[in-house]
Amino acid sequence: MNPTGSLAEVQIRDVKEAVKGLGQRLHAADVSSESDIDAAFAALSQSKVGALVIGTDPVFALYRGQIIALAARHKIPAIFNVREYCEVGGLMSYGASLTDMWRQAAIYVSRILKGQKPADLPVLQPTKFELVINLKTAKALGLTVPAALLARADEVIE
Repeated sequence: MNPTGSLAEVQIRDVKEAVKGLGQRLHAADVSSESDIDAAFAALSQSKVGALVIGTDPVFALYRGQIIALAARHKIPAIFNVREYCEVGGLMSYGASLTDMWRQAAIYVSRILKGQKPADLPVLQPTKFELVINLKTAKALGLTVPAALLARADEVIE
């Protein structure tokens, strides 16, 4: 996670809660710049983590190629928040559809241009979430993805 990011506190709290519920241990790695990424992966690999959850932060999107390459090199399965990571080699993503969110934003712009006041428009939250699995990456990591999970995926990249 990026400790300087605006969502860091909420994300780490949620991940800690999920990990506790699964009876697992959490190894957090702070990354706020490109130079932190190699060190974070070295530490995670040395700790023999079983999987990696990448936080939601622009720094991770900016360096996604480096992150995906290091996850592959260190053989660490990683899950991301948007499908774009899987499209360039990430293992799995689950999160709000950026395409759907941009569509909603365009509808808002249209309503404003037609004269509606922004303050009168309702606050919307994402309603479409996507699960994307990259089977090529799973195979490279030596993972077998359960058929039940593949059946639930919105997209399987082969």
